[in-house]
Amino acid sequence: MIKVAKFGGSSVANAAQFRKVKKIIDEDPSRKFIVTSACGREDHEDHKVTDLLYLCQAHIRYGVSYDSIFKMIEDKYQRIKTELGLKIDLEAEFSRIRSQLETDLPTDYLVSRGEYLTGRCLSEYLGIPFVDASEIMAFKYDGTIDMVRTQAQLEPYSRKYERLLIPGFYGSMPNGVIKVMSRGGSDITGAVIANIVNADIYENWTDVSGFMVVDPKIIPNPVRIKRITYNELREMSYMGANVLHDDAIFPVKTKNIPINIRNTNEPENPGTMIMEDCSRQDELDPPHFITGITGKKDFTILTVTKNHISSEIGFLRRTLSIFEEYHVSIENVPISVDSFSIIVTTASVNDCLYEIIGRIKEEMHPDRVMVQDHLSQIAVVGRGMRAHPGMSGKLFAEFGHSGINIRTINQGADELSIVVGVENRDFETAIRCIYQKFISEENKIT
Repeated sequence: MIKVAKFGGSSVANAAQFRKVKKIIDEDPSRKFIVTSACGREDHEDHKVTDLLYLCQAHIRYGVSYDSIFKMIEDKYQRIKTELGLKIDLEAEFSRIRSQLETDLPTDYLVSRGEYLTGRCLSEYLGIPFVDASEIMAFKYDGTIDMVRTQAQLEPYSRKYERLLIPGFYGSMPNGVIKVMSRGGSDITGAVIANIVNADIYENWTDVSGFMVVDPKIIPNPVRIKRITYNELREMSYMGANVLHDDAIFPVKTKNIPINIRNTNEPENPGTMIMEDCSRQDELDPPHFITGITGKKDFTILTVTKNHISSEIGFLRRTLSIFEEYHVSIENVPISVDSFSIIVTTASVNDCLYEIIGRIKEEMHPDRVMVQDHLSQIAVVGRGMRAHPGMSGKLFAEFGHSGINIRTINQGADELSIVVGVENRDFETAIRCIYQKFISEENKIT
């Protein structure tokens, strides 16, 4: 068996966390490829190394001294070195970086040093060979990952060594220049490695024991999701459930490699398994009717009304094209006979809402355009819902019992999710009532 184990920033925040990682790695020889993020925050007073590196770059850009910030980074790694008894020459590493800071050092190179230094320290502590991500992770000039070249570059190392440690988050362009991914990109590095080596499992170690059915800030100690499909995860991530980088799904999904979300601080917890098809496991251990409940606040609805609008060819397309001109992404479009609503994030139209309304009135000649702010969208996601007729009705009835007014409803044909719009003030109440009815009391549903 081959496992790829990626450790997030909280998992390598200090020497104590390094020790936990070593215990996890030593307990399972099948964890052959280790991917690490940069050191994260030790506590709420601390800072992520990557944030500090970006801050250094900003200080340089505006001609402000970065010495105090850089010293914080140096001190963090020196503490790890001292407490773990490492031999890495950090003075030389930091001297090399400092010597380049005043020479228009590319931002991508600078911020990649967090993963690089963490990887060097962790490699020595684990006794696992270190390979610089710039020698393995290959990008094309358009910024996408070159899977063919990445595989060719990884192969000699995987043949030579039984185990490898690779920093996440960065790689190199065809000309050798360092390029970083978007924040959280170490998840992508791990997924790409898992794809290339045909891993049996991609483990993603973080500071939570998998996905919870609902945000713990709203429901204390919620039920953990044991299994979730890739498609369910996409639905939940889109609506705000962020444990894993969205782009980390695709490299493993193409080869049906399960992702296991685990907690470095609670390694005995099995976490959440993300799979293409959960049906075999569901037969033995049926899931909740609802896999997860998530959502976001602060949406705006524009409702366009005109008699016989549904028979006017191109009316909707032309209206949506106005939003496109203003680079506003559409979240949802509920439609009725004589009207349709366009749901967007409030932030995306803050500077152009009235211009868009004016364009719609001028070009589309509607009978009326109404605007409603302070809307939340709540996604109820679950592969089990399609097997239980009447779930939508029960959900809406529960909202009625709780005095929650539903503003919009959208359900996909695959019956994987129901997205309900409510007012911001009802957001938490709505989530609590769904959880209470369909998770806490699901055995009472008939």
